[in-house]
Amino acid sequence: AASPRTSCPPSPLWALPEELLLLICSYLDVQALGRLGQVCRRLRFLSSRDLLWRRIARGCLNSGFTQLGTDLAAGIPVKERVKVSQNWRHGRCRRETVLKWKCKQVAPFSSPFLMPWMELDGEYLYLSQAENIQAYRLCPDGTGLQRHPQAIFSGHQEDVCRFVLVNSHIVSGGGDGSIVLHKIRGSYSVKFSAHEQEVNCVDFQGGLVVSGSRDRTAKVWSLSVGRVGQCLHTVQTEDRVWSIAISPLLSSFVTGTACCGHTSPLRIWDIESGQLLTCLGTDFHRGAGVLDVFYETPSLLLSCGYDTYIRYWDIRTSTRKCVQEWEEPHDSALYCIRSDKNHMIASGSSYYGVVRLWDKRQTRCLQSFHLSSPTSSPVYCLRFSTTHLYAALASALHVLDFTAP
Repeated sequence: AASPRTSCPPSPLWALPEELLLLICSYLDVQALGRLGQVCRRLRFLSSRDLLWRRIARGCLNSGFTQLGTDLAAGIPVKERVKVSQNWRHGRCRRETVLKWKCKQVAPFSSPFLMPWMELDGEYLYLSQAENIQAYRLCPDGTGLQRHPQAIFSGHQEDVCRFVLVNSHIVSGGGDGSIVLHKIRGSYSVKFSAHEQEVNCVDFQGGLVVSGSRDRTAKVWSLSVGRVGQCLHTVQTEDRVWSIAISPLLSSFVTGTACCGHTSPLRIWDIESGQLLTCLGTDFHRGAGVLDVFYETPSLLLSCGYDTYIRYWDIRTSTRKCVQEWEEPHDSALYCIRSDKNHMIASGSSYYGVVRLWDKRQTRCLQSFHLSSPTSSPVYCLRFSTTHLYAALASALHVLDFTAP
C-alpha cells in the first residue's frame, strides 16, 4: 500500500471533482485545513489554495485584505499571510535597529514635525533625514536596509517636515515653507514657495496637492501640465495645521489643526471651492490637536493626536461623534497612526518609542512594543507591510519582523 503522505486513502470522497472538494473544504477552520494538508500530497495542494484561505484571511489582522475584500498583497500566498497574522495578534516578532543617525536639537515650542518621516514602496523605504529624502533598498528578507541609499532627493533649505509618495512621485513640504516635487525615476524636480512658515503636512492625489502650515492656512495646488505650482485655493484655518489628507474620491480634504481656539480641529473642505463642508466632533478639549489623519475609504477616517485618543469616524452616520474610540493606556499623545484598512490599527506614542497594535473589534490595546530606552523618544512615523513594521524615532529606524517564530 502506498504511503499516506504520497497518495490519498482509498475513499470515494477524494474521487469527487475538485470544485466539490473545494466547496467541502470551505467549511473547515484553520486547524482543520492544516491537518487536512498533512494527509497526502494532493490534499496538501488542495488545502493550500488561496480560495480556501481568503475567507479566513479577511477575518485576520493585517492579512492584506480590506473590509471590501480588495487584496492589497496579491502574489503572496494567502495561507502564509494567515500564518504570519497570528504573529501580529500574539506579538511574536524579532526587533532590530536598522539605521541610526545624529539627533538634531529642536528648539522649545518649535514644530514637532521637523523629524523623520517615511514611506514604503515595494522593495524600497523612503526616509527623510534633515533636508533630504533618501531611498533605501530593503534586504530580501525584509529585515534590514542596504547600508547606502540608492537615491537622495534634495531641494529644501531646511528640514523636510512630511512627504508623500504617489505614482512614482515624491511631494514634500519643508521647514523653509516650500513644496518640492520629485520624479523618482529621472532628474525632474520642481520647487515652489508655498507658505510663510513651515509646511507641516502635504498630500498628493489626482494631480492636486494639499498642504497645511504653521501659518494657519491650508492650500490646494495644481500639478497639472502648464499649471505646476499654481495655488487654486487658500483656506484660512485660523489655527496651525498639523495633518492633512485628500479623500479617496478626490472631492474633499480633511485638516487636523492644533485646537487652540473654539473650532473643531477636524474639518472637511471642498477641494474645488475651498469651502468648509463639515466639522467632525464637538467634544474636543482645548489643545487636543490632531497630529495624524488616515482615510480608509471615502467615508471612514481615523484620527489621533495630543488628547491620547484614536478616533474612528464614519461620515455617513454622524459628523458630531465618532463611531469608535480607543484611549492610549499610558496617557501619551499619539503622533502617528496607520491601519490595514480592515481590522488592525498601529499607533505611535510620544514617550519611549511605544508602538501599539489595536484590533477594532476589541476595546483595549492588543500588543505594545517599547522601542526606545532609557532615552525617551516619540514614534514620529510608522509604516507596515503584511510581514514587517518600520518605526522612525528621533535618532533611529526600528523594524519588527513578524515572520520570525
